[in-house]
Amino acid sequence: MKTLKIIAAIGLGALVSACSSVPDLASRNAPFEATPQLAFQQPAPDAGGQMVLPQSLQVTAINVRVPESLKVSEANLFYPSADIVWRGEPIGNRHAQVQKIFEQAFLHGTKDMKGTVDVVLDVEVTRFHSVTEKTRYSIGGVHNMEFKLTVRSAETGLPLAPTREVEANLRAFGGKQAIDADRRGQTQKVRVSGYLAQVIRQELARPSV
Repeated sequence: MKTLKIIAAIGLGALVSACSSVPDLASRNAPFEATPQLAFQQPAPDAGGQMVLPQSLQVTAINVRVPESLKVSEANLFYPSADIVWRGEPIGNRHAQVQKIFEQAFLHGTKDMKGTVDVVLDVEVTRFHSVTEKTRYSIGGVHNMEFKLTVRSAETGLPLAPTREVEANLRAFGGKQAIDADRRGQTQKVRVSGYLAQVIRQELARPSV
């Protein structure tokens, strides 16, 4: 009996140790976790992918795609299960609204780039999860935006580097802070657009994935 108790104790200790070493996979989509003002996640370089972006770019065209397959939610919950959650504009075509936000933000973010290599940006939005009214006027959360970015030569149409998967997280104000921001003109749309403009500048400054 004593031997069985020792074996059971060893097994329990090993199980606890294993659980503590497993990464918190759910934390990536946790709605109210402390999120840095700028947070980017990229995949590891493709095996053998040696292409890098030129250091002197000029963006000649921006193609933004927001697939209709992305699920939209207008539910006023703390954290709706959907690909697109957006309350920064009146109810309407959320796919079109998100597309316009990306187009204008990326245009603004690249307008001062006067490099020697003309490029085209292909952008596919895969997630645009902002906060609902219920969340914004209580505890706040995170504007979580994800997209795929491909930079192509405007001359040849060929990619200049592997497609990047970018995740950008911006803290969403809550309660009085959200109300005060609106009064200063720092609406959700203004903040998200300015942030995405900064995101694209930083992405294009990075030579490779």
